[in-house]
Amino acid sequence: MPALSTSTTIRERFHLPLRIAGAVTLVVCGWLTLVIGLAFAAGPEKSIAIIGPQAQSIAAVVKAKGHILVAYDYVTIARSEEAGFVGRLYAEGAMLVLDADQAGGCTGLPPKPVVAKL
Repeated sequence: MPALSTSTTIRERFHLPLRIAGAVTLVVCGWLTLVIGLAFAAGPEKSIAIIGPQAQSIAAVVKAKGHILVAYDYVTIARSEEAGFVGRLYAEGAMLVLDADQAGGCTGLPPKPVVAKL
């Protein structure tokens, strides 16, 4: 068996973790692209999640003629009755806008009561 050089050994050691990291990055980027695209397809009366500093997100919602449902430090949930809300949010300085239902179920609405069936 021929002796392996140090650079070959290091390259082989990091080959699998780099491939896994690349695959994870590709999946995350694909998911994010899909969720952002779904936000633009969201019609009026849909909950929208605005990701970014709270003050900047609230200002964007107010200027875009929306209603704030819930505001946390870096996530603000809002709605608007008018079409084109997502585009207006981006135009007013929102950093990232996602469809709240599709992004993870954070609608800003109170939870539905759970009824146990016996």
